[in-house]
Amino acid sequence: MMERRDFIKNTAVASALVAAAPVNSFAILHKDVKPDDQIIGQGGYTYKADKGWAKISVNSHPLANCHEMVQDSKGRLIMLGDHTQNNILIFDKSGKLLDYWGTALPGGHGLTISKEGGEDFLLLTDCGWAVDKTGNSYGQSGQVLKTTVDGRLIFAIGHPRTIGVYKDNEPFKPTETAVAPNGDIYVADGYGSDYIIHYDSKGQYIRHFGGHNNTNKEHNLVNAHGITVDTRDKNNPTLVCTSREENCFKIFTMDGKFIKRIDMPGMYVCRAVIDDQNIYAGVCWSKDTGGNRFDYSGFVTILDKDNKVISNPGGSAPVYRSGVLQPTLQAPGSIFQHGHDVCVDEDKNVYVCQWNAYHTAPVKLTRV
Repeated sequence: MMERRDFIKNTAVASALVAAAPVNSFAILHKDVKPDDQIIGQGGYTYKADKGWAKISVNSHPLANCHEMVQDSKGRLIMLGDHTQNNILIFDKSGKLLDYWGTALPGGHGLTISKEGGEDFLLLTDCGWAVDKTGNSYGQSGQVLKTTVDGRLIFAIGHPRTIGVYKDNEPFKPTETAVAPNGDIYVADGYGSDYIIHYDSKGQYIRHFGGHNNTNKEHNLVNAHGITVDTRDKNNPTLVCTSREENCFKIFTMDGKFIKRIDMPGMYVCRAVIDDQNIYAGVCWSKDTGGNRFDYSGFVTILDKDNKVISNPGGSAPVYRSGVLQPTLQAPGSIFQHGHDVCVDEDKNVYVCQWNAYHTAPVKLTRV
């Protein structure tokens, strides 16, 4: 049996640094920076921000990018990042570090939790981008791993070309997974060919959809960065797929048929996170009405049961005109750089993971 801290040691991995930041710096526009303990958000979803929540040392537990976080059945907060000294960090809700493991996922990007027979399992996604010791980026094929919470490998899903699904010129750089109520696994190839690949609970291929070449363009995905199973209607689960470059979520049936889109103008949204009747998501960048995307311009967005934006912690208040959401920018003085994922606990506090945020730990937003 593999030692849990070294379970991925011999696995083929690459890196997880995403596309280069744009030249424009939105931070330059924000010189009136407010204190870190500001109250942020709108519409009854307001929060006090704590950037010092995580009690870790940069010397013993250095961070690169904090990509995603989930909460397990014991209430622990599990974070996946792309620093190979500690890919997985496990915290309690006070920010105390309880455990860490994983040293070979330089592309550590997507983290999903599933519950099977009373036990928690993790699906870890390595997106296949890395940076070498000289700072140059390079790419390899990505992969998806299923593990126990303490790091024991259950199985791996490799390149779909090996089973004849992808063509030779179609890259595979997966960014996210989702698990259906029946245990089926959906993989979003968000940095590769933008397909959603559907497997059964054992990792056996069923189908794929999305991509770029559908007759109906709404079926296409452009930067399929995230995927989530939406069970708010228990009798009719659906898939919420991120099409980040289109600034929207696209809704599909569980067998891959397009239903509708949720436009999020100005917001480069990451995966949808369902809590009760709301959707929460990190926003990596925002852009103005002229289409100018700004670096360091992320925040968090929250949608209600009708998929209407009701709060943007760290962003400007949502504005609807004739029922249409207007483009949303980061709020002046925001504490965020590039929102990448959120985790919502049972007290409705939100933990925000960020990409390209000066190697900082997740931020806790305490509901007020």
